[in-house]
Amino acid sequence: MVRGKVELKRIENTTSRQVTFTKRRNGLLKKAYELSVLCDAEVALIIFSQKGKLYEFSSSNMQKTIEKYRSDVKKDEICTPENEVHVQQLKQEAAAIQQQIEQLEISQRRLLGQDLVSCSVEELSHLDNKLEHTLRTIRARKTQLFKEQVEKLKAKERYLLEENARLCQENTSLCQKKDPVISNQSSQFSEVETELFVGLRVSQNSTNL
Repeated sequence: MVRGKVELKRIENTTSRQVTFTKRRNGLLKKAYELSVLCDAEVALIIFSQKGKLYEFSSSNMQKTIEKYRSDVKKDEICTPENEVHVQQLKQEAAAIQQQIEQLEISQRRLLGQDLVSCSVEELSHLDNKLEHTLRTIRARKTQLFKEQVEKLKAKERYLLEENARLCQENTSLCQKKDPVISNQSSQFSEVETELFVGLRVSQNSTNL
């Protein structure tokens, strides 16, 4: 679904205006935090809602940042041609960065299969090549991870086989130590003769008769 541009004007519906304010406020605070972390910048942000409620963010100390801002503003009150040139350069750089951001957003949407109607054949071919290269990179990484997992499983298998062989060898040695004791006991039992008779025993006197 293509996300259209929002017309910048006051939202008349009170509920929608409050919801939009909450979302945009949180997004702005998040961006300020990310800017301070990623670029190691000193960032201070002050927001007042329609009802006058204060929301603020400071990467260091808000009061010190405000004092620093006031001192810099006093220095800039004396406008010189050099400062004007510098301001114009900053505006041009900001416009160029904004244009780059827009181009990146367009490229990202096209990679997701959006806004392709306005693309020419050459742009679609370039996009196709870029996607193919990305897929090859992903598949290569996936194959590498599979190989690493297989190697880990093989190493685990070798370890288990070695451990099994070691346990079998210990079991064989233990059985060999027990065999002489069992053979000595069986030889002693074999020397004892036993006589077993089933039925009535006939005495010698009865046989003589």
